[in-house]
Amino acid sequence: MSRADRELWDRRHALSGSAPVVEPPPPPPLFAHVEGLFPSRGEALELACGRGLGAVWLAGRGMAYRGVDVSPIAIDMARELSDAAGLTARCTFEVWDLDDGLPPGRPVDLLFCYLFRDTRLYTAMVERVSDGGLLAVATLSVVGGGGGEHRALPDELERAFGHLDVLDRGESEGSTWILARKQDGLLVDT
Repeated sequence: MSRADRELWDRRHALSGSAPVVEPPPPPPLFAHVEGLFPSRGEALELACGRGLGAVWLAGRGMAYRGVDVSPIAIDMARELSDAAGLTARCTFEVWDLDDGLPPGRPVDLLFCYLFRDTRLYTAMVERVSDGGLLAVATLSVVGGGGGEHRALPDELERAFGHLDVLDRGESEGSTWILARKQDGLLVDT
């Protein structure tokens, strides 16, 4: 990501301010209807974690959580939020530029990516999920939401991840999402 992009995200997060602690932490809106399908143990990796709302939700469920984001300001806010929620022991954060690919690490029980899109990472995202683990991706969509280079094309997530065991998917009103389980021994399409 360019320096200008990083500075843009730093400004956006700084203007948004710290997220409030809410008890219990709510699931992200696009996955609220399937919250019960998300694991309550194991390891989670969130891409573009922002201010830490996913962190407190997943760690609050009992997961060991790792979040990465290009914005140092967002990472600081995420650390503050997890500390305020009493979840520091379950959360780790790091500044990471996803233009360099996924951060190194072992397979995870949940790979979570909410409102971030980079089609170059789709194969690596599937590879990073452990056998039997979940992939949860939600992003903006051109379907009912207008155009833009950062919006998913119609059926993009289905085409990218439909070879997994799809538990839930949707696309409407400018958003698209998929929740899918990686079957044991799945060969990843390239």
